[in-house]
Amino acid sequence: MNTQRQSILKQARAKADMLLYQAQVLYQTKEVESQTLIQQLQQEYARQMQENAQDYQNKLDALKSYENQQKKQWNQQNQQLNQTKQELQAFQQELQREKHTQEQISLECAKLKQEALDALMECAGYTREEAQEIVLRRLEEDLILQKSALIRRYEKQAKKEAKERANFVIAQATARFASSFAMENLTSVVALPDSEFIGRIIGKEGKNIDTFKRISGVEVIIDEESKTITLSCFNLYRREIATKTLEQLIQDGRIQPARIEMVYKRVEAGMEEAILQEAEEVILDLKLDSMHEELKQLLGRMRYRTSYGQNALIHSIEVAILAGTITEQLGGDCKLARRAGILHDIGKALTPEHGGDHVELGAEVCRRHNEHPVVLNAIFAHHDREEIKSIECAAVCAADALSASRPGARRKENENFLNRMQDLERIASQKSGVEKVFAMDAGREVRVIVCPEKINDAKIPLLARDIAREIQNNLQYPGEVVVHVIRERHARAVAR
Repeated sequence: MNTQRQSILKQARAKADMLLYQAQVLYQTKEVESQTLIQQLQQEYARQMQENAQDYQNKLDALKSYENQQKKQWNQQNQQLNQTKQELQAFQQELQREKHTQEQISLECAKLKQEALDALMECAGYTREEAQEIVLRRLEEDLILQKSALIRRYEKQAKKEAKERANFVIAQATARFASSFAMENLTSVVALPDSEFIGRIIGKEGKNIDTFKRISGVEVIIDEESKTITLSCFNLYRREIATKTLEQLIQDGRIQPARIEMVYKRVEAGMEEAILQEAEEVILDLKLDSMHEELKQLLGRMRYRTSYGQNALIHSIEVAILAGTITEQLGGDCKLARRAGILHDIGKALTPEHGGDHVELGAEVCRRHNEHPVVLNAIFAHHDREEIKSIECAAVCAADALSASRPGARRKENENFLNRMQDLERIASQKSGVEKVFAMDAGREVRVIVCPEKINDAKIPLLARDIAREIQNNLQYPGEVVVHVIRERHARAVAR
C-alpha cells in the first residue's frame, strides 16, 4: 500500500516538474518575444519622431519664408502709399493755387463786366433794373412762343394718334360683332286658313271685330283677296298681344265677344311672363350679374319699343356688345360696360305709360335699384347731360352712336308719327277716371275707355270736349282728331 502511494507521489512530482519546466520555457519564449516587440516599437517610434521633426522643420521654414515675403510686399505697398500721399498733397496745393488764381480772374472779370455794363447803361439811357426787365421780358416772350409751338405740335400729334387709335378700336369692335336688322314697322299680318274666317271674325253686325278693336286698341284691315288680316298700331306691345290673340282665336275657331275678351286677357298675362323670360335670356347671353325684377321687366318691354323705327332692345344689345368690345380694347371693365350699355335706354320702356324724358326716368329707376354709378353716368352722358367720367361710359356713348348712325338703322319720319300718337294717348290718359286710351287711324281717332264707377253718362260729353280742347291747344296735327269716350258696364249671372 505504501509502495503504491510512493509510486503515485513520484509520478505526480515528475509531472509537476515537467509542467514547471514547460512553464519556464514558455515564459522565456514570451519574454524574448516581448523584448523583440519592444525593440521594434522603440525603433518605429524613433522613426516617426524623426519624420515629424523633419516635417515640422519644413513647415516652419515655409512659414518664415512666407512671413518674409509678406513683410517685403507690405514695405513696398507702404512706400507706394507714401509716394501717392505726397503726390496728392502736391496736387492739392496746385489746386489751391489754381483756385486762388481763378478767384482773382473772376474778380477782375466781374469788375470789367460791371465797368462795361455801367458804360452801356450810360450810353443806352437805362438803369440796370430797367435793362434786366427788358431782357427778362424778351426771354419770356421767346419762351411763350416756343411753348405754344410745342403745344400745337404735340396737340396735333395727340389728335392724330387718338383718331388712329379710336378708328382701330371701332374697327375691331364692329368687325367682331354682326347684328341682326333692327328696323321695326307698324303692322302685323295674320294669314287666314280660308275665306270663311273673314265672316266669323267680323261677326254678326260686326260685334266680334268691334269687340276685338275695343279691347286691343289696334286697327284691323281685312284683305279678302289675299285672305289676310293686317293689324296696325304704333304700340308694338299692344299689337303683339292683338296678333297672338287673333292667331289663337283662328286656331281655336270659336270667335265671339266673350271668347275674344277671355283669350285677350290670357295672352296679356302670358306676355308678361314672356318678356321677363326674354330679359333673363339677354342677361345670360351678355354674362351679366343678377338684376332687379323691375329692371328685367322693363328690359323685356323694350322689345316692343322703338326709337326712330329701330327696336330699342336690339339697339341696347348692340350697344352692350360693342361697348364691351371697345372697353376690352381700352383695358376697362367690359362686364360693367355691357351692363351700362344694356341699361342706357331703359327709360324708354317707361315713356309710353309715364310720359316725360326717358333719360330722367331711366336714371331714376336705376338709382332706385342701386345700379353702379357708371350705369347712371352712361344714361346721362349718351345724351350729353353729364360729362363722361370713365372708359366704360365713353365706350357706351361711342357704341350708342355706332348703333344709331348705321345707314338704314333709323327712320325719323316713323319717330315723328310715334311721338304724335303717344302725345295723343298721354293727354287723354291724364284725365281722372280714364282706364284705357287707344290712338288709332294714324292719329285721327282717339278711343278713351273710362271706369264706369268713376265717370257717369252725364260726364262723358264733358270729358270728350275737354280732351279734344287740350289736344287742339297743345298738339300740331293735320286734319281732325275725333275723340270717342266709351263707358261700359258688364253684368254676369249664372242660371242653374
